Amino acid sequence: MRPAPHTLGRRPPVRLGLAAAIALAAVWAATTLHLGSSSFLAPGGLDAVSDFLARAITPALDYERAPPPGTEPLLWKAFRAAGKTVVFAGAAMTLALVVGLPLGLLASSAWWVEARGGRQGWRNRLLAAVAPAVYAVTRILISMMRSVHELLWAVLLLAAFGLNDLSAVFAIAIPYSGTLAKVFSELIDEAPRDAARALRGAGAGPVQVFLFGLLPAAAPDMGAYTFYRFECALRSSAVLGFFGFPTLGYYIAASFENLQYAEVWTYLYVLIALVIFFDWWSGAVRRRLT
Repeated sequence: MRPAPHTLGRRPPVRLGLAAAIALAAVWAATTLHLGSSSFLAPGGLDAVSDFLARAITPALDYERAPPPGTEPLLWKAFRAAGKTVVFAGAAMTLALVVGLPLGLLASSAWWVEARGGRQGWRNRLLAAVAPAVYAVTRILISMMRSVHELLWAVLLLAAFGLNDLSAVFAIAIPYSGTLAKVFSELIDEAPRDAARALRGAGAGPVQVFLFGLLPAAAPDMGAYTFYRFECALRSSAVLGFFGFPTLGYYIAASFENLQYAEVWTYLYVLIALVIFFDWWSGAVRRRLT
């Protein structure tokens, strides 16, 4: 079937206009930020980059400079830092789940629909009056939590509580709680309703309909997304090391400042192996869940 004559030639101009707008925005940004060739490398920067990349094929198995007596072996320090990275990420994700799941339920329109149950009475009238306010406040809270990046939370918490493990855990958990809550609410709202309708038709109560008819339909995708966020938490945990927390990022920053590039690559390879392992593991679990 041929397209109508009045629709011919419309899409190419729209696409060309969009491409031109993107190109103009890129040129404007580059001009505003003065992204000339001279701004990319400082004097001697090319030599430093070349030296850093050259050490990628020869990562250090021991310290490049003699350490103080009693210092633990380099590889053991790297593995211990990797373990600390996993601990921070696991603690943060556990807290994020504890906070994000109930917030996700309260931010779900399906939760309020099932809670009312389509029946009349003082209970439903109360829910009808309270639901919009609770729903709106929850959505605003979720937006506030996830709008601030974990690095900014780390700066705020460091200033408030100092360098301690709780600061690192909360810095990751706060924005991740908001992100989990937003995605959970959307997955619940988009879940198939067939089982929920069948339970409602069989006389089940609103809470039973939600817990056994609607939530199980969304649970596999919610679990899969949680594992994905754990992978992200690993990277965030490593990055928090640049603030002084004893994760892999801390030792990467320290070695880089001392120009010990071979040690930097050792820590980087441990981090890469850590991410690859958990990516494989969580991918296998996600495939089982979905």
